[in-house]
Amino acid sequence: MVKPSSLGDIVHALPVLDALNRTFPQAKIDWVVAKGFEALLDHHPMINRLWIIHKDRWKNLRALSQTAAEIRSLFQALRMERFDLVLDLQGLLRSGLITNATKAPVRVGFAEAREGSRLFYTHTVKGGRDIHAVDRYLKIASAIGCDTAPVVFPLPLLKDTDAVSRIKAESDVYAILVPGARWATKRWPAERFAALAAALPVRSMVIGSRADAETGLLIERHSQGKARSLAGKTTLPELISLTRAARLVVTNDSGPMHIAAALGIPTIAIFGPTNPVRTGPYGSSSLVLTPDLPCAPCYKKTCPSPQCLEGIGVDRVLEAFHAMGTLHQLI
Repeated sequence: MVKPSSLGDIVHALPVLDALNRTFPQAKIDWVVAKGFEALLDHHPMINRLWIIHKDRWKNLRALSQTAAEIRSLFQALRMERFDLVLDLQGLLRSGLITNATKAPVRVGFAEAREGSRLFYTHTVKGGRDIHAVDRYLKIASAIGCDTAPVVFPLPLLKDTDAVSRIKAESDVYAILVPGARWATKRWPAERFAALAAALPVRSMVIGSRADAETGLLIERHSQGKARSLAGKTTLPELISLTRAARLVVTNDSGPMHIAAALGIPTIAIFGPTNPVRTGPYGSSSLVLTPDLPCAPCYKKTCPSPQCLEGIGVDRVLEAFHAMGTLHQLI
C-alpha cells in the first residue's frame, strides 16, 4: 500500500488494510508512509513492514544529491521485494513513481489520479469525487476482490505511557478539544473553544501538535479552570490513547478528528471551507456543524472575510451534544 500522508488520510486508508488482511490472511502487507506519521502504523499486527520516506526533506533543493541517492536506494529495495500487487491510494506523481518502481505485475490506482500518476498503473479504478475518502479507497479494495463490509478501522491498541496513565488518573471523565487545523480558515476561534470548555460539565483536554501549543494555552487560560492544554506535549500514540478514553470530542477538520471518529467517540466536527461529504468524520458517532452560507464549502486556505466558522456559536455545539444525548450521560 502506498499512502504516505496525511494523518487523516492514513486513518481513512485503514479499512483497506483491514479488508486486505481479512480477505487474504496469508498475505504480507507492506505500507509506504511519510516520516512523521509512522507512529500511527508502527508495530501494527497487520503490517509486515513500513517503508518510511522523507518526502518533506525531498523538497529541499540543497539536499538534491542526498535525495537522489535516497530515492535510488528506495526504488532498488522496493524492486528487490518482488511485490505481487501494489495499491496507490495517494494518486500523485511521487506515489505513482514509487508504485512503478516496484515493477509489480499488478499496480492499481485511481482513474482520476493527479499529476500523471495513473500512467504508472496497470489497472485503474474510478473512485469519484463527491464521495467520502473511506468509501473511495474501499473501491480499490473491492476491485481486487476484497470483502469490504463491515468497515473497520484497525487502530492498534497501545499500552498507556506513564504520562498518559497520570493524566487519566487525574481526570477519569474528560472531553477532548482539537483547536488545530492545517488551514487557518478551518480553525474555530480559540475563544469559542475556551467558552465551550467553561460550559461543559466535565474537564477538557486540549490536544494537538507543537504548532497548536500557543492556542492550547490560550484556551486553558480562558476556560475558567476547566481545560488543560496538552498540545505539543504528547506523541501520536499518546494522543490516540487519550482520545480512546474520552467521553466526547469537539474538533476542527483535522487528523485527530478522524482518529476520534475511527474510535467511535461521540464527536462534534466543525466545518467551514471544506466538504464533510468527502472528508468529514466517518461513522454514526459523529455530527457535523456547517455554516449556512452560499460560499461554503469554498476550499480556500485564506479568506479576507472568514464568516463561516464565526457563525457557529458555542450554544450550537452544546445543542448538538444534547441532541446526541452525550451531555445527559455525563451529568
